[in-house]
Amino acid sequence: MPPYTGELLLSILIPVYNERTVVERSLAQVLAAPLPENMDRELIIVDDCSTDGTSEILEKLVADQSGIRLIRKTVNEGKGAAVRTAIGHATGDFCLVQDADLEYDPSEYPRLLRPLLDGRADAVFGSRYLAGDQTRVLPFWHSMINKYLTLLSNMFCNLNLTDMETGYKVFRTDLLKSIPIRANRFGFEPEITMKSAKRKLRIYEVPISYHGRTYEEGKKIGWKDGVKALGVILHFWLIDDLYVEPYGRAFLNNLTGTPQYLSWLTRVLRPHLGDTVLELGAGIGNIAGRLMGRRLQYVAAERDPLYLHSLKNRFLRTPNVSVLKLDPEQPADFDAAGGPFDTVLCINVLEYVKQPAAVIDSASRVLKPGGSMIILAPQGEALYGTLDRTLGHLRRFSGPGLLTLLGQHGFTAKQIYQLNKIGMPAWELYGKVLHRKQISKVMLKAFDKTVWFWRRVDGLLPWRGLSLVIVATKGRADPHNTEGTIP
Repeated sequence: MPPYTGELLLSILIPVYNERTVVERSLAQVLAAPLPENMDRELIIVDDCSTDGTSEILEKLVADQSGIRLIRKTVNEGKGAAVRTAIGHATGDFCLVQDADLEYDPSEYPRLLRPLLDGRADAVFGSRYLAGDQTRVLPFWHSMINKYLTLLSNMFCNLNLTDMETGYKVFRTDLLKSIPIRANRFGFEPEITMKSAKRKLRIYEVPISYHGRTYEEGKKIGWKDGVKALGVILHFWLIDDLYVEPYGRAFLNNLTGTPQYLSWLTRVLRPHLGDTVLELGAGIGNIAGRLMGRRLQYVAAERDPLYLHSLKNRFLRTPNVSVLKLDPEQPADFDAAGGPFDTVLCINVLEYVKQPAAVIDSASRVLKPGGSMIILAPQGEALYGTLDRTLGHLRRFSGPGLLTLLGQHGFTAKQIYQLNKIGMPAWELYGKVLHRKQISKVMLKAFDKTVWFWRRVDGLLPWRGLSLVIVATKGRADPHNTEGTIP
């Protein structure tokens, strides 16, 4: 990605709780900290219901200084909750978390920002254990607990950080706003690390100075928080909770946590792919990552900017994969796709668009004669319910209806699969009977662990699948061909 240019704004997020002895000096250092020439700053201070006079000091500072916003909470919830509140008010290009306790040195902002400004990073962690300018020597066991938690976090995140618990973390604001923060206290650090890893953000570490406080001087984190941090690591390793609610398709992209189901799906798709493939609605690359091998050209197309970002990171060094911004509802966007292609993949796309016929027509234009369009769509019009509405589905399909639609645009159904029959009764129970808005993430994990069994018995179940997969060839049907019938 190219380096950032033009005027930029840094949002400095400052959670504060009972820091009256240091808060004024701390904020003075933040306001005086050096920044790149083209960057301004905004301070977003969240007073987490201080009771020691900190609130009055903050009120005076805000009255005397522009560029500071103060949010006062009526209930003390903890650092994570305060940071979550501050993120909601941030308007800058980048967000930097700054504790108000003078342990971290604001003069090092340029060092933290450099990988972001160069376009190399999405997040930068300031490490107290790399070679910084100055580091205060602290109690052995406190340091060992930090390093042990970093080790455990690395094991479950598959990262090689030296300091997961650092209080200096900087993010691209658009990415940070899209990540749900659930932890209220110091669990924020392992949670945001785990989710950044699962979202495949480009994380850099830089050395920082550290002037840690002792407990006598007011340090608030203790061994109990270390135990809770371990629980947070395990929880968010098991549970995928990667996108905020407005991203309806996040449910589908959270299937990155159901690798066995994805392997089942790609096992069905792979035999029908040609050498050149265009995938519409590629999401975060769950399908592309499994199907790109041995393809001469694989174009992962997506319209959502967050998913585009994830795709570019994921396939940055994959020469046969290119990432393309393409809105399937904009016919002109297909002109930039290149082609013609052997295969167009349309996996979980048609249920989101207003005019599925227009998408099929546009896909036909970029296919070679005799090329294949592979569609996966939710089946069962009568099943449409609260789960579909939560996901942003506009419809579910019937098999005959989808076949008719393909036939009207010059496609012949070559192969039809009923997929995930065991999911049909569960979807009906949750979406139509219980009117639930989501399926438990634990249930998704349990389903994935038993996919090996359901895949083998799927063909024996007497009802139709939750999803319908149709492999259709560009060209009119042979009247003697009976392949294109719903099994």
